[in-house]
Order: sequence, then C-alpha cells, then structure tokens
Amino acid sequence: MKLAKDSRGWISVPIILTAALAAAGNWYISAAAFMGLLFMIFFHRDPDRLPQSEGMLSPADGRIIQATPEKVTVFMGFGDVHVNRSPLDGTIISVEQRKGTHLPAFLNRSCQNQQNRIRIDTEDGEIQLCQITGTFVREIICYVKPGDHVLRGERIGMIRFGSRVETTIPRGYKLQVAIGDSVRAGKTVLAIKCNSELPGVPVASGSSGVLVSSGSPGVTS
Repeated sequence: MKLAKDSRGWISVPIILTAALAAAGNWYISAAAFMGLLFMIFFHRDPDRLPQSEGMLSPADGRIIQATPEKVTVFMGFGDVHVNRSPLDGTIISVEQRKGTHLPAFLNRSCQNQQNRIRIDTEDGEIQLCQITGTFVREIICYVKPGDHVLRGERIGMIRFGSRVETTIPRGYKLQVAIGDSVRAGKTVLAIKCNSELPGVPVASGSSGVLVSSGSPGVTS
C-alpha cells in the first residue's frame, strides 16, 4: 500500500510502541498500540489514480456539503483518503497560510478555521483551492509552491485529520454534483466546460453554431 508523503513519523511511532510493549509483556496495551498502527496506515494511504473523464476534478475524497455554480466544498471524514489533488491543469500563483479558529470541519462556520489557500492559474481562468483544518491535530501539508506547474489530478497536499477542501469553479463550467454526493479526489468530475458559443448546449457536428428558424428569410428549400 502506498503511503502519503511525510507520513513516516506517524507510522514509525506506533510500530516502535507496539514492539516495545510486546517485548515488555504488556500484550493488551500492545494490541491497542497495534490497532493505532493499523489506523495510521489506513489514514495515510495514498492510492494512485488517473483521471478518466474530461472536466474539473474533485480535489478531495469525501462528501459534498456545499455546491453552487461558483464553489464546491468537500468534507473529509476519518475514513476518507486525505491527500488532495489539483482540479485542473495550471500554474501555482500563490500559497497562503492563514490562522483561524478550530471548529469541526463539517460546520459552515469552519470556513474561518486555520487554512491554506492555493491560487492556480488555468487556461479557463484562476481558481482558488482552500485546505481547511478541523478540530483535531490541525496540520496542513502543501506539496506545491508558486511557479510550480500542476497537472489535473496531481497530488498537491494533505490535511490531518478531520478537514474540508473548498474550490472555486471557473466561469463557463456547469456543475455536475449536488449536496450529499460522495466524491473521490482525482476521479469524480465536479463540473464540465460548457460550449463557448452556446453555454450548456452541445453544438452538433458540422453546425455553424447559428440557430435559424424554419421559414425565416435567407432559408431556401
């Protein structure tokens, strides 16, 4: 199983603790430490994923708790993969860490929590991705820096432990998810790009993109 970056310390401590307690004959406490080790391995898992559909991808695993044409928010529970990914191809403009409160991440007011704001310049305009901490541990790891080029679905960071991720939606994109939907980072499509000439309406192959009503001037049989 592949583990997330910077997770070695979180894994090695329960390994040492489990071994030391077992060697001392404290089997019950050693078993509890071993269960903690299994949880840490499960929490820090980082499966490889390749985008399979066109569109703007979810930056996080979890459940949609806010969905508007301008912004989508994903709540990550303890059982979700906590590695975050870039929704679109682009270049990192800035990475800004902000101090804040430490409310439970599923509350709307947690948008004021400690967070990391990543601005990305894409071919469809700038988007902003916010990694927001929850109540426990409150640690944000960012893998990118200004000037880095990121690919759609590429790993850009991680949050421990309960947390949420917000991303803005570029203009010209149509939302494909709703509140309550389960999503996967780098897999689930949050929004798709509408046709630039007829927003939200596909243009048939060979069409000029101009709609002409039957019997209008200029139409001959």
